[in-house]
Amino acid sequence: MTTFRISEAAALLGVSSDTVRRWVDSGRLPADRDEHGHRQVSGAHLAAFARSQVETVDGGRSSARNRFRGIVTEVIRDAVMAQVEIAAGPFRVVSLMSRQAADELGLEVGVVAVAVIKSTNVVVEIPGHERVASSQ
Repeated sequence: MTTFRISEAAALLGVSSDTVRRWVDSGRLPADRDEHGHRQVSGAHLAAFARSQVETVDGGRSSARNRFRGIVTEVIRDAVMAQVEIAAGPFRVVSLMSRQAADELGLEVGVVAVAVIKSTNVVVEIPGHERVASSQ
């Protein structure tokens, strides 16, 4: 069974270790102690907790399931196209779109935006392993 230290769980959830400790102390996130007395969270419990924390989309319906809320960190426009970069937690998402779309959305550095990604080809990697599984 995969287990995670508090600091690892925090990094995966995008919060501080203190936040994870508070969740464990309040009973929101189950944790056990290892042979050294350190708290650890099972992968199954962490996955269930992460799933329960996922924000739902306000408003319309969409078939896209991948959403990254973040802040616009760069917008490069030319006459026809725009490249928009969003920092969503520790993740960098870059989108290419028409300049007209970027202008209509008011995309500027400092604006909060949501990158919505729908893809039929998603590569899944396991850190430290050479084998890669694909959705194809």
